[in-house]
Amino acid sequence: MRLMVVDDSAYNRRNIADIFLGHPDIEVVGRAGDGEEALRLVGTLKPDVITLDLEMPRMDGFTFLRILMSRQPTPVIVVSSYSQKENVFKALELGALDFVAKPDRQISPDSTDVKQQILDKVRMVRNLRPAVIEGLGRPQVRRPPTPVPASPFGEPAHGSANTHTPASGAQRAQLPVVGAPPKWLVAIACSTGGPSALLEVVGRLPPNSLAAYAIAQHMPDKFTRTFAERLGRRGTIRVTEAQDGDVLYAATGFVCPGRQCMEVTGTTASDWKLRVTAAAPTDRYVPSADRLFKSAAAVAGSRVIGVILTGMGDDGTEGARAIRAAGGIILVESQETAVVFGMPGSAVRAGLANEVLPLQALADRLAKLG
Repeated sequence: MRLMVVDDSAYNRRNIADIFLGHPDIEVVGRAGDGEEALRLVGTLKPDVITLDLEMPRMDGFTFLRILMSRQPTPVIVVSSYSQKENVFKALELGALDFVAKPDRQISPDSTDVKQQILDKVRMVRNLRPAVIEGLGRPQVRRPPTPVPASPFGEPAHGSANTHTPASGAQRAQLPVVGAPPKWLVAIACSTGGPSALLEVVGRLPPNSLAAYAIAQHMPDKFTRTFAERLGRRGTIRVTEAQDGDVLYAATGFVCPGRQCMEVTGTTASDWKLRVTAAAPTDRYVPSADRLFKSAAAVAGSRVIGVILTGMGDDGTEGARAIRAAGGIILVESQETAVVFGMPGSAVRAGLANEVLPLQALADRLAKLG
């Protein structure tokens, strides 16, 4: 693969390029100190992947991304400091594929964890299908979900203490009333490409949703709170970063904090709560979707809908097995829209998916929960 490094710091450009010295599959073909220079080089060098700093003189990373994605869609890995959390999510919405968080402005030769993440995420680009690359930066066509009075999933196997009638248009325009026990527990797993996918899903949920949403998105700490706030602004349900002891209500969503894991506890829907704990040595991924799914299955049984969106690896597959065994449902994002089909593909190959759907159709399924 042909890699181009874009950063206004010559020190960072050198240290990022040095990560790939002697790498048999990746060649650093160009370096640029700002967006203008990068755009000139892109046309002639035609890189397969770009690492991008966002704060640069003359032309910043956002302007570069907009122009790049309109002219020559190319996978971009943002390398940004912890202090630029909002900027990272803005870049992802503009078409950046993923990001690596650096603790300081400079990437020192001793930043082994950061350097390994950059290497892993650049190498990941080899697995992208051409259709995914061509679709980078393409604006989503947002449309409200079609109201459907009945759930496509039917009633929970062991009944529900709640009774609901379809909401009117006026009711749908109202913000949810916090405090109603959920009828469904939706547990969502995602990794690379997940932030944009979650924005799409949450943006299509109605304010009178009967479900509570627990989200395990692989993301560094210090970013999950900002991301939860962004999700909350995108949709009409209330979304926050999870805290230990949070109660699950209908039309609420919780994002697991980075570097921690989240489980569901309780015996009935009226006392479902979240337990937020440190990762265990047995957790292969953090946050762990497997741990979230297994706990949801144990607590909510047939009321659980497990959702596996885009991401590398196989997190969520073992948890999906537990959900299916408990009578719950597994929805998986299809290869058609998944940026990386690792996590969804693992569940599909294991025969655990009830439905495999493109992202918008999957979001509509959740929006129509009765």
